[in-house]
Formats: sequence, C-alpha cells, structure tokens
Amino acid sequence: MHPPTSTVPAAAPTLAEDARAQALHWLTESDPDAKVRGVQALWQRVQADAEASRPCADPGTIWSPPTDRPLPGRPARPPLIEPGAVPPRSPFTVEGHAALIHAICHIEFNAINLALDAVWRFPGMPEAFYRDWLRVAAEEAEHFTLLRDHLRGLNGPDGRRWDYGDFEAHDGLWTMCDKTADDIVARMALVPRTLEARGLDATPLIQAKLRRAGTPTALQACAILDIILRDEVGHVAIGNRWYRWLCERAGLDPVEHYRQLARRYRAPRLKPPYNTEARLRAGFSAAELAYLNQAV
Repeated sequence: MHPPTSTVPAAAPTLAEDARAQALHWLTESDPDAKVRGVQALWQRVQADAEASRPCADPGTIWSPPTDRPLPGRPARPPLIEPGAVPPRSPFTVEGHAALIHAICHIEFNAINLALDAVWRFPGMPEAFYRDWLRVAAEEAEHFTLLRDHLRGLNGPDGRRWDYGDFEAHDGLWTMCDKTADDIVARMALVPRTLEARGLDATPLIQAKLRRAGTPTALQACAILDIILRDEVGHVAIGNRWYRWLCERAGLDPVEHYRQLARRYRAPRLKPPYNTEARLRAGFSAAELAYLNQAV
C-alpha cells in the first residue's frame, strides 16, 4: 500500500523550518491579515523545498499547542452564535448581499484553520499529506482575501464600507474539527468530505440567486465563487483520497465506516440537491453518492 504521492524525508527540518510547527504557529495567529500572509509565505517555502527535494516537516514529532496563544487564533469579531440563530441572508438587498458574502468569508477563514490543524495535529503521515493540506490552507487564504476585498468594496451604514467581523457568525466547522481531534480517520471523513463538501452543493444555488439579483456586485461575487468552487473540488478530493488511504491502511470499508463515524460524531445530515458532477470530480464513488441519497 502506498500513499497518493510519496516523498521520503532525508532529515528532519529544524524547529524554525518545520512546516508542521509553522502551521501550528499560524493556526494560533488571531490577526486575519497576519495569518493570511504567514500561510501564503509558508506554502511558497514548502513548494521551494519540494523543488529542491528537501523535507518540509518531521512527521514523527508530536507538537503541543502554546499556552499563551488561542487555538484556533481568530479576531474578537465576528461574534459567534448558535448556527440556528444566524439570520437568513438574501442577496437582493445591499445589506443582505454583504451578510451573504460575510458568511462565506467566515467559512473560508475557518477553512484556513481547519487545514492548518490537520498539518500540525496528526503525526506519522506521509509528507505528501502535509503538503496537500498546506496547499489547501494557502488556497483558502486566497479565497478569504478575495471575499474580504469584495466585502470591503460594498457600501455599509453611515457611508463606511463593510468588513469581516461586521455580522454575526457560527462556529460549526471548528466544532467538528474539535470533536475529531483524536481520530484522523474521522477528521478526514467528517470535515473535508462532509462539512466542506456541502459547499460543492450550496455554491451553485447561491450563484443562481446572485445571478437573479443581477447587480454588478452580485455578478462579481459569482465570479469569485467560480474560483472557490473550482478549488474546493480539489480540496474535497484531497479529503477523499486520504480518507480512503487511511481506511485501506486500517482494513476498513470506506462506506460502512463512514456510516459509523457519522453516527458516532453526530455529523449533520446532508440534504439534496447534490452537485453530483462536482462530487464525482472530487472523487466520491457511486456507492457513496447512493448512500447520500438513501440517508435523506
């Protein structure tokens, strides 16, 4: 059995160079701008290491989070409330459009943290695993920046522009990340290929509403979501690939074990319509898609 790709480290990097240690550092960074810059610089360095056949991380080290920084690091705003308490967001008003973009922006900020957490938390994986999730973190940082820049271009109250933090948000993505902190198989099953995969289904529906709104800002948001959807197919594919690799290593049936994990961790029940074409491109099997339809 082989990992999806294979790079065998020749020697462990030093603490300052180790990409897993750096992932933990940027995970605990609370300032969004600093987090984005740090993650993108880390990914550039990891790419340079790969081109030079240098290891980027020591897979054998067990890291502990710092005691003087939060996990995860995030700004004081937006205020976090229960998922069911978040009001609906309509793209047909100026404020509703801003609230919708803010909600997606918050998802992308959380997605940076989710990817970084997978890198530092789970030792003993092939180096390709860490590279994959660092790439995801860098692309999520790009998505966050695109959405935040769009949000900052929208007129808010009193003539000022909107920004990230101006609307309430929820913490559903990180809650599942926390639940699966001790089980890498559950993490791969229930975060990228369950919660994040919901974005594959939801994005076309959001885009359809934005196109009906028809304003220049709505169409600009549609174009940003095209970029995000393209990249998210790849991110979910990474989750699928490593979930299956882990199941094969442990002798587990991927479909049956997913059923068990979904029950054990009380994963949210997914609802149609499903973006079948995007899910197939992301590596879901026919059996997995059949299970989704049976589980409704």
